[in-house]
Amino acid sequence: MTSEDVQLLTQVGFIAAGRADVERAEAIFGALLAVRPRRAFAHVGLACARMNAGDAGAAARALERALPGVAEGEDADTVQAFLGLALQLDGRLGESRRVLQEVVRRAQPAEDNDGLRLARRMLGEPQAQAVAVT
Repeated sequence: MTSEDVQLLTQVGFIAAGRADVERAEAIFGALLAVRPRRAFAHVGLACARMNAGDAGAAARALERALPGVAEGEDADTVQAFLGLALQLDGRLGESRRVLQEVVRRAQPAEDNDGLRLARRMLGEPQAQAVAVT
């Protein structure tokens, strides 16, 4: 499977997730997990489908199971930030806050990625400022 194939399937999967079409999202993201199991996008896509279908608890459980196998760095931050979102939607606010704080706590001073930005936003913390290179 080429990178273009993965990108196209990911886009189609997120369309299914946005429509809360868990069945199609599972088929698409399940195939992507077989090809790229350590990347965040398929785990997050499946979780989004479940959250959009009103099952944040299932999304949180799936992300908790996925987290140990996801690549460190940006992918782990993204999965963990979406776990924080799923926990919040499931009414588990204290757990959500702890998970999000862990993402922010382990970040390096100049680090910036989607998961870290989401965690900071959800915690109401300021975003990292871009450094101008002259």
